[in-house]
Amino acid sequence: IYLFIYGSGATLHPLQLQIINFNFETVKVTWNASEYSGTNLTFLLNGNEAYRPCSKYTLQQGYTAGCLLEVEKDAVLHFSIRNGTQPLLSKSLWISNYLKPRSLSDLSFQWHQGAVTVTCSDLWYKGLVYEIQHKSTFDTEWQSKEAKTCNVTLDSLDAEKCYFFRARVKTLESSYGSDTYPSDWSEVIHQQRGKLTVPSPPNTQYPQVAYFGVVGASLSDQTLHVHFRVKKVLMPSVPDPRFTFSGLFESHQGNFQEWIKDTQNVAHLNKMEDGEQESIPEEAAVVQLAEMSVTAVTSPVYRQTEEEEVTGEPGQLPRQPPQDGEVVSLGDFTFVTSDNSYVRF
Repeated sequence: IYLFIYGSGATLHPLQLQIINFNFETVKVTWNASEYSGTNLTFLLNGNEAYRPCSKYTLQQGYTAGCLLEVEKDAVLHFSIRNGTQPLLSKSLWISNYLKPRSLSDLSFQWHQGAVTVTCSDLWYKGLVYEIQHKSTFDTEWQSKEAKTCNVTLDSLDAEKCYFFRARVKTLESSYGSDTYPSDWSEVIHQQRGKLTVPSPPNTQYPQVAYFGVVGASLSDQTLHVHFRVKKVLMPSVPDPRFTFSGLFESHQGNFQEWIKDTQNVAHLNKMEDGEQESIPEEAAVVQLAEMSVTAVTSPVYRQTEEEEVTGEPGQLPRQPPQDGEVVSLGDFTFVTSDNSYVRF
């Protein structure tokens, strides 16, 4: 509560006051003297027709900004605030008009069918209202119930639910006026069936969401594993020819004809004018080049010949080479080369 009080004399000096009576135990008077910043104002308390200075100041930025007074009951407070010897204001008021009750701390709960009764110790002075609030873990707003004593019964409760409870004290305006303060809220208490509990989560769907998330991740991993296995069967990896034909790519950039010419232990057969071939050492591998003209290409499928069926010895029919190519035999390998490709068969 703020009071606008002006001192007497020709010059008016505005001074803002706030007064709080803490449960008839301590009275706190504070001021905001914007016109007197950087000045230590003096608070004087009038008792037995004699002023005595404040014994416990509150400070703000190193300067006096209030006074704390010890009291025992309701009484009229006579005080004066001065700037040096110049009075800024003098006031007399009942401290009960600025009452703030203490908060409640000894709540008890008695459960019965569909209801709970909340009790606590009443404060020693009258003219108060005790407010009890509650909500379940599924509610978003607090529900309130008030009584003139700290004995409040809350109906329509589900004993299976977990509830939150809190309480505070307010003053009746008819007894203390409109400048009082409600007490602070008590500590929030969680109860279920009369027992203190840890509050349960308001939404039970979260564990299911987490469970399905784990299952989904597991199914995704299994699907990927099956996918890679199927891909490996249907699309096997093609071997790298550089490991079979050393130097083909490193020295000849994949030019197979140049690689054959440069391969060791290989000799070419030159066609003689009289149709005879020159002699070749027996230890050297033989490369035979021949121009071929094939009118039809058959599928390179392995079959047994009639002779093999009789002898029972396995064999292979040579694959039919492509049209208009050169046949090259290199050891156990046979290739057909053309202008821009080669085929092993």
